Amino acid sequence: MEYLFSTAVGALTAGGIYLVLRQRTFTVILGISLLTYAVNLFLFASGRLSINLPAVLRYGTETYGDPLPQALVLTAIVISFGMTAVIVMLGLGAYLAARDDRIDLDDATPGATDTAPAQGKGDMT
Repeated sequence: MEYLFSTAVGALTAGGIYLVLRQRTFTVILGISLLTYAVNLFLFASGRLSINLPAVLRYGTETYGDPLPQALVLTAIVISFGMTAVIVMLGLGAYLAARDDRIDLDDATPGATDTAPAQGKGDMT
């Protein structure tokens, strides 16, 4: 079970890093989401992977699941949801301003125009 779980965390991490390194805003947002899922699974696994154990110590039980990683994952889910909403709004605003969802906008892009006059080109007028 640990091998399957670690493979899933590794695959989510690899896919998230691959998508974050792309040049489009939407794929970067998906990559960040995959990375947050991988971190949530990793935090959940830090409390031991156990099946059919109570979350809180009760009378008559000798082993129980650790509730702290569950609380951390629940908090991380809420924070990642809020940050994803912020990133989506930033990406939408950048798309509406530039009419393109590429991340690395520079002067070499076809839509970029340089309207400022050249300074210091030997023109003494």
